Amino acid sequence: QVQLVESGGGLVQAGGSLRLSCAASGIGFIINAMGWYRQAPGKQRELVAAITSGGITTYADSVKGRFTVSRGNAKNTVYLQMNSLKPEDTAVYYCAADRLLNSWPDLTDYWGQGTQVTVSS
Repeated sequence: QVQLVESGGGLVQAGGSLRLSCAASGIGFIINAMGWYRQAPGKQRELVAAITSGGITTYADSVKGRFTVSRGNAKNTVYLQMNSLKPEDTAVYYCAADRLLNSWPDLTDYWGQGTQVTVSS
């Protein structure tokens, strides 16, 4: 059974940094695309950043220049380095993955349980 497990969320002051990690297990192949979505209270889930196994990336306009998505040496891992955090970045962050790239940049095949990120002003 495929599982995506996130870690690294927490509480940080505005201007601070956090690094989210996600590792996939139960998969016997390299996942083509992994990334992060977030959902704030009362808002729709949105794609934050995604990366292919070949290193192609995409970012939401609101995080460009502040967030960096990367894949680990273990290919089925993904990280999100979040710098210069703002209160509006507060949300539950979900790791997501797609086996193929049929819906790029959307990731639809696998989802993590989510990790809370709270940025205080």
